[in-house]
Amino acid sequence: MPSALYAFEPTGRRAGNRVGAARRSWSVRHARLLEFLYCRFERVLIASGLVLRWIGFDRLEAPVASIERAVKGALFDCRMCGQCILSSTGMSCPMNCPKGLRNGPCGGVRPDGRCEIDAEMPCVWVMAWEGSLRMRCGDRIRQPQIPIDHRLKERSSWLAVSRGEHALDGGESGS
Repeated sequence: MPSALYAFEPTGRRAGNRVGAARRSWSVRHARLLEFLYCRFERVLIASGLVLRWIGFDRLEAPVASIERAVKGALFDCRMCGQCILSSTGMSCPMNCPKGLRNGPCGGVRPDGRCEIDAEMPCVWVMAWEGSLRMRCGDRIRQPQIPIDHRLKERSSWLAVSRGEHALDGGESGS
């Protein structure tokens, strides 16, 4: 179906595999530690904004996005949506949801907490809830998220934080 219009991300792009699930599970189990580290990292990003602006955000986009993809991919099975909300979703990346839902489960979650589309995969939002219970600011999971802007896909959300566009700690416009 190369020219088909996909309602969801094609299967080949999703990490519904065991390694991806293991990464997501680890991140959720360590959500509090990762939240702590994220908050410190956000401060560094904001403090370095002027220097990064001087260097040039456009010039930095590709290398920083590459590093971000490697780090967040290894820790969170990140999909590089460019609008990271991990600190609002219990350190469970909502972009791993086969439906790409950013505001909670679809209602089709199986009784054992698994995804209705991929029965081998734990529901991203069940994991998000578990992670949020471990976090100091876990109540952010109750805040509605803005719809995803697909134009930002593959862009660095770290640089967006440095530009003051959104905060990693779940500020008003995301994380």
